[in-house]
Amino acid sequence: MNSKSTNLRVTLPVFVFVAELVIIGLYAAFVTYDEHADALYQNNNTNPMDNAVYRDYPFFTDIQIMIFIGFGCLLTFFRIYGFGGMVFNFLTATFAIQWAILVQGYFQFYHDGKIHLGVINLINAEFACAVVLISFGAVLGKTSPLQLLVMALLEVPVFAVTEWVVLKYLRINDAGGSILIHLFACYFGLGVTFVLYRPGLKEGHPNEKTSYFSDILSVMGTLFLWVFWPSFNSALTLKGDDQHRAILHTFIGLSASTLTAFALSFMLNKKGKLTMADVQNVTLAGGVTVGASVDMMISPAAAYALGMVGCTACMLGYKYLTPFLARHCRIQDQCGIHNLHGLTGLISCTAGICAILMAKEEAYGPSMYEIFTHRAPLEGDPKLQELQMLIPGLKPGLGRTAQEQALFQVAAVFSTIGLSALGGIITGFFLKLPYLASPPDEFCFDDELFFDIPPDYDSPFTCKDKLTKEDCAA
Repeated sequence: MNSKSTNLRVTLPVFVFVAELVIIGLYAAFVTYDEHADALYQNNNTNPMDNAVYRDYPFFTDIQIMIFIGFGCLLTFFRIYGFGGMVFNFLTATFAIQWAILVQGYFQFYHDGKIHLGVINLINAEFACAVVLISFGAVLGKTSPLQLLVMALLEVPVFAVTEWVVLKYLRINDAGGSILIHLFACYFGLGVTFVLYRPGLKEGHPNEKTSYFSDILSVMGTLFLWVFWPSFNSALTLKGDDQHRAILHTFIGLSASTLTAFALSFMLNKKGKLTMADVQNVTLAGGVTVGASVDMMISPAAAYALGMVGCTACMLGYKYLTPFLARHCRIQDQCGIHNLHGLTGLISCTAGICAILMAKEEAYGPSMYEIFTHRAPLEGDPKLQELQMLIPGLKPGLGRTAQEQALFQVAAVFSTIGLSALGGIITGFFLKLPYLASPPDEFCFDDELFFDIPPDYDSPFTCKDKLTKEDCAA
């Protein structure tokens, strides 16, 4: 592959400007304000403090920090691919959110011929963006920014359709997104990297190394994700006690996975030392493993246990499963997303199913039918009228038993994995098309290909390998 094929001077601007023109046209034709942002809905009796912005905006800002700072810093761990990790995250996230507002809006907020826009749309769009960024981790350093934009362009609609089908027809419980965010993103990303397999990287690459400074920046990303993960898991739960439990369970799960990660890292290292990759990734496992049951009455002890179990599975996955997949299954998972999002997502789904099977009115009271809406009685059932006297506004449900709902949860897991993997494979073939500036093997994990780099680009990280001590000191 010659260097000219990686020149983005024409192709990326053309893609961006065409996309922006299309988005402007679609926004002009279909996007308007929701009732909390439209001046026409306001009158003298409207209390400004009842506006949804005060309820939703704090969660939006927390998730913003996770998306742009948390993910961005986390992806800077390669020694000479810090620009690529952070800046391409910035580019891809911005485009994915704009695109998701339209695509998700059609399925969730479209009525009267318009998509009604409010802060809640932005939160949903950022969840779709998180899906894209997790998938990005599987192909980090091996794709051009144009390929990443095309991946976002294709992944967001596949995600939106999957989300719509699973939530509308299967009607599952997945408050923290273990199925629809973590499993989907994981297997979509694995599908892409399977198609984009590079035989030349089978034995590794010289640039697949970290540095003292890149690891510090990456851990900063981990800390941002860790601190704001409770907002991520609780943003779309029912306000009140459900949201309160989600915050508590997420913090407890993260705390447990962090302590366990440090212990296992020392124990599994042959030199008995701490591995920075474990701190950067495995400490976050608890946030995923509590996701499917995060708003349920699972008990703080169960949240702690889930954090420990998820962390252990994630750690063993990084140590044994990732190398196995790379050697035998043509899956070069650069960030190990299968460990942090796939394995822990499956554990979370299993825990969620168990919590659904054990849910009883003795533990939840009448509010059980708000959390498990599928178990609420059908229209016309006398019990529904009794419950509506206790919970005004309760809507008729599907009358499912706990066992029936557990089967729907299982169906959601397999359908999500299947649709995401298929979507990832198809997307991978699109990304192999010419003119998308796929970097050659020798330029993978290297900022020099797509950036104007500063004079100290390869220093101070490797100056000691190229210069004398006096030169380095100078």
